Amino acid sequence: MIENILSIAFLAQTIRITVPYALASIGGVFSERGGVVNIALEGIILNGAFCATVGTYYTGNPFVGIICAVAGGLITALIHALVTINVKADQIVSGIAINLFAVGVTKFVLQIVFHSSSNSDRIPGLPHLKLPLISSSPVLTQVFGNPLVLLTILIVIVSHFVIFKTRFGLRLRSVGENPEAADTVGISVPFYRYCGLLTSGALAALAGAWLAFDQHSFTDGMSAGRGFIALAAMIVGKWTPLGAASACLLFGFAESLQIQLQGVGIPTQFVQMIPYIATIVVLAGFIGRATPPAADGIPYEKE
Repeated sequence: MIENILSIAFLAQTIRITVPYALASIGGVFSERGGVVNIALEGIILNGAFCATVGTYYTGNPFVGIICAVAGGLITALIHALVTINVKADQIVSGIAINLFAVGVTKFVLQIVFHSSSNSDRIPGLPHLKLPLISSSPVLTQVFGNPLVLLTILIVIVSHFVIFKTRFGLRLRSVGENPEAADTVGISVPFYRYCGLLTSGALAALAGAWLAFDQHSFTDGMSAGRGFIALAAMIVGKWTPLGAASACLLFGFAESLQIQLQGVGIPTQFVQMIPYIATIVVLAGFIGRATPPAADGIPYEKE
């Protein structure tokens, strides 16, 4: 057992599981740094997975599937933005409504397109890149040769730089901390909140695309709570991309450990609880010390 946990295969499996969590969690960081709570991450992941599947199925090109996924994520995030930023509806209620809508609409269209209420036809995955440093290891090539894995690593680094080292990031954070003051100095609060929320939608949709390509199909309800775990990772990571990605790596390790423990005599129900117990324990330890943006979740009324 210890040998399996310390193996390269276990590391690769952990990275593979971490990718969708990290993408969605960083998406949540962008949204909440701008002051909008994005509970809809779960629904956006599901819509992204479905759009990626349909786009790839009809074209045979997974890169077209990624474009379709991002488009679906942007549309879903745009709906959330219109409801919360323009109409100023409750952000939690809007997010929950979008999650429920995503479950229903994907199941409905799944039946129309694939004549099944449970899963789609098989689709091709992304082609793997041949990287010199890991070409001798088929396991590492399978994971780190995946373009979405490399893109995720790049997104983590670039997102942290953008949020904390650029003018755009400073303005986004100011809108999430004190929108009145930001508006006073000429910063458009709605514009930056839209930017944060749309970025969130695109990243969460990429997480959905990863799930579809990883399983080579779409399965009803395949987001399976990942959006909520991504939100927990965002809180544990104190609303920073690097922190959120690190927390996602921890949750990925817990889920990978759960897979390794199957079949060792421990009741299946307890083994399957491991990732969620880890989420609750870690979140309980950090929740009191993690301070969200001051205006997070508060609609802005221009005076």
